[in-house]
Amino acid sequence: MKYYLIVGEASGDLHASHLMAALKQEDPQAEFRFFGGDMMAAVGGTMVKHYRELAYMGFIPVLLHLRTIFANMKRCKEDIAAWSPDVVILVDYPGFNLDIAKFVHGQTKIPVYYYISPKIWAWKEYRIKNIKRDVDELFSILPFEVEFYNKHNYPIHYVGNPTVDEVAAFQAEHAKSMPYAVAGKNLLDKPIIALLAGSRKQEIKDNLPRMIQAASGFASHQLVIAGAPGISPEYYNRFIGNADVQIIFGQTYRLLQHADAALVTSGTATLEAALFRVPQAVCYYAPIGRVMSFLRKLILKVKYISLVNLIADREVVRELVAHTMTIENMRAELERLLNDTAYRNQMLDGYEDMATRLGSPGAPMRAAKEMIKLLSSE
Repeated sequence: MKYYLIVGEASGDLHASHLMAALKQEDPQAEFRFFGGDMMAAVGGTMVKHYRELAYMGFIPVLLHLRTIFANMKRCKEDIAAWSPDVVILVDYPGFNLDIAKFVHGQTKIPVYYYISPKIWAWKEYRIKNIKRDVDELFSILPFEVEFYNKHNYPIHYVGNPTVDEVAAFQAEHAKSMPYAVAGKNLLDKPIIALLAGSRKQEIKDNLPRMIQAASGFASHQLVIAGAPGISPEYYNRFIGNADVQIIFGQTYRLLQHADAALVTSGTATLEAALFRVPQAVCYYAPIGRVMSFLRKLILKVKYISLVNLIADREVVRELVAHTMTIENMRAELERLLNDTAYRNQMLDGYEDMATRLGSPGAPMRAAKEMIKLLSSE
């Protein structure tokens, strides 16, 4: 069968590449064409556009690149119609992908599958109308989404979470007992506090300086930053200054495997830290903090911002957001994570509960099997 996939960022490239590999295993005749990235290209098929040409974040960048965005949408729609795949598989990236879904549903008879649901349960819940109208099948990686979509009379497929697969595969290949070594870095023979300050420049600018200041008071530990893909070392150096902190790129899992504790900006990184059983505080700075905290309560439809707490449906990790993300609060939380054994163990027990809810590895393969089964029955 012919599969057309669309992703808009690095995480989508990773997850889609694993899905493609699973589809290829189940369907040896699989042909792929995609808007994607290097990892998808490594699996095989034809890349029409790299996601770097699509990924504009924030109001001003989007406004400045509207012509390019619309041109990419037009190219994508024309390419889908010309290639006439057996299915279009959308991966997250709702701003672009929901527009593509509307076109495919309205102008063709090609089924539309969505892998990794848009997070409309957090905000923009009105998008459920578009999904119900334009998406034939939705494959979720977060267990609490099942209840959300059932509430809207739209049954979905929960297939497990691919991050579980990625962490399990890493742990199988890298024994924790191995000495911690990072190529090109002379780390000290000291325990590690990991700093994961986000994947976008604005997040790093807002969060990293405060994280460094809060974590620098622990003489028994060394600070190591997990560098984000696509962000240069020079950009990080603006905020590191003379602080005694190292930075590594491309080895986030190895860092988490050996960290004693972490300060983590909300996102998939909170889930990754939990799966590596690293006690963490979730930190997200926002200017005019009290105003943003008030607006958050008005706009967001969920109690928590971290995936760990959302999946567990309770506060497993402390969330320091907007006006509560202060140097004092972060330092106090690190103190508890490192030195309060009962508190630390309580968090680790919460991680076990979260992991049970996520389920076992195998998400890409379960999704691939279900997709092929559905396509074969049409």
